[in-house]
Amino acid sequence: MGYYNYQEGLIYRHLNQGQGWLSHEEHCRNFIIKALDFYKPEKVTVYGSGWLLDLPVTEMAERVGKISLVDIIHPPEVTLQTAGFKNVQIVEEDVTGGLIDEVWKKTGNRTYFNRLPSLGSISIPEYLPVADPGMVISLNILTQLESLPEKLLRKKSKADEEDFMNFRKEIQQQHIRFLTKHKSVLISDLAEIFIKEDGESFQNNTVLAELPEGKVREEWIWDFDLMGRDYNLKKSVFKVVGIML
Repeated sequence: MGYYNYQEGLIYRHLNQGQGWLSHEEHCRNFIIKALDFYKPEKVTVYGSGWLLDLPVTEMAERVGKISLVDIIHPPEVTLQTAGFKNVQIVEEDVTGGLIDEVWKKTGNRTYFNRLPSLGSISIPEYLPVADPGMVISLNILTQLESLPEKLLRKKSKADEEDFMNFRKEIQQQHIRFLTKHKSVLISDLAEIFIKEDGESFQNNTVLAELPEGKVREEWIWDFDLMGRDYNLKKSVFKVVGIML
């Protein structure tokens, strides 16, 4: 479904954008440290740990007894980077609770001529961790959980835009329901703002579900695509929110 290429694409984009991502990554790390000081957890589980660019692993390892880094795929470099931390473990797991497997099984072998009639047969499960995750950190994945399943379904189904909007919204709602059951930190983009060469801008909301207000809330701008590589050289920035639940 493209998860290996997706992980590689993230690190290449990070390198190509120069200084554009550094402020966002610093905001993420600082917000997570604030949450550690606020909750003082003994155990932390990070969902969407990725390349660890936005995660203060060293500071966390000094303050927390056990840390689990969860992602669908971990780059080999991350496994090597965390090997020296005795209280950090790497876990590869589908945080959608099985949606990835279901979408692949129901559409993977389909062609254009026998596309899925609708998304009605795709159930969006609740994610249930095997053990108590402790304090939970959802790190820039709320709007990414839907990304590759949606991409495949757009090729393999006849669903319309309303179907896909509902599909994305339900995935986000399920993830938020999971977070509200624990002491949690949610860091997510809210909207992408595109800026044309003539200065005209327009906004695309990326979060469709309702977010809880939380105990602590901060917002900032992520200079996502200052090099203008997307959408015919339009530049883009993300509105980002950090919430302690």
